[in-house]
Amino acid sequence: MDFDQLRTFLEVAKQGSFSRAGQKVFRSQSAVSAQIRQIESEYGERLLDRSGKTVRLTPAGEVFREYAQRMLSLRDESLRAVADHGNDPRGVLALGANEATCLYVLPNVFAEYLRLYPSVQVSIYRNFSHKILERLDSGAIDVGIVTLPVKMPMLKVRTIFRDRLVLMVSADNPLAQHDKVPISMVVEQPLILPRTGFTRRIMDKLFRPYRDKLQVRMELPSIGMIKSFVAAGLGVSLISESFARDEVQSGKVKLIALKDNELSRELGLAYRRNRSLPRAAEVFIELLQRRTAQSGQKTATRTS
Repeated sequence: MDFDQLRTFLEVAKQGSFSRAGQKVFRSQSAVSAQIRQIESEYGERLLDRSGKTVRLTPAGEVFREYAQRMLSLRDESLRAVADHGNDPRGVLALGANEATCLYVLPNVFAEYLRLYPSVQVSIYRNFSHKILERLDSGAIDVGIVTLPVKMPMLKVRTIFRDRLVLMVSADNPLAQHDKVPISMVVEQPLILPRTGFTRRIMDKLFRPYRDKLQVRMELPSIGMIKSFVAAGLGVSLISESFARDEVQSGKVKLIALKDNELSRELGLAYRRNRSLPRAAEVFIELLQRRTAQSGQKTATRTS
């Protein structure tokens, strides 16, 4: 059995079809079947049920899939560790972050990182925080940037970013005349909600006492869409303050603090305590720590 056979097996399990899996791994259906037969022969168990229209994992196949994923993850981890052995970072930085973090927090960080370490290739797994934590646990990624709090003892977590959650309204909304508004005024407006995520959970909790009065106009899947619809005057929403800087500067929206509700979102950098990090990940962590310290010093200077 080799790693190529493992990849083929996982693709068949994912696609539920030998022919579709073959298209993904650039092999004929017969070649895919031969690879699966070799694995089953080595283990002495049928791993895939081919009796129906869709190929399904047998109970033994379910067990084997987990080990196959772990073996491939360990192979990738070992390749990264050996590739950048020494002081000069190279190889791949495998990182996980959600869409908003990729769009509004990481671009400047990566601009500096790749200027300092041009030999490193950055691979980003974009998903929700709980999915990123799963990838960290399996070793599929080196570091993750996730919404705090995180309660996983096997992970080391460092706070790197804190942002206020504020109300976002269009420039011509009557609420735009205020610097602070109570929740009782917000719920009189049509609401645009994110479909999932941290901000959605906060909004659900915040508006729960007013659910009989709520006017939910839309549920949207991305921050970019929410900003556009708010700017068009179709409703109001909550947003992390730094995510709407461009729209505020252009005059499209106004950000307003919530009276008697100090809400914030914290991001943390997370990685496994018991796993050796490749040099590319180590210097990325060092860079983020420096930037976090510098940001804290600037904040202290502004408030003193």
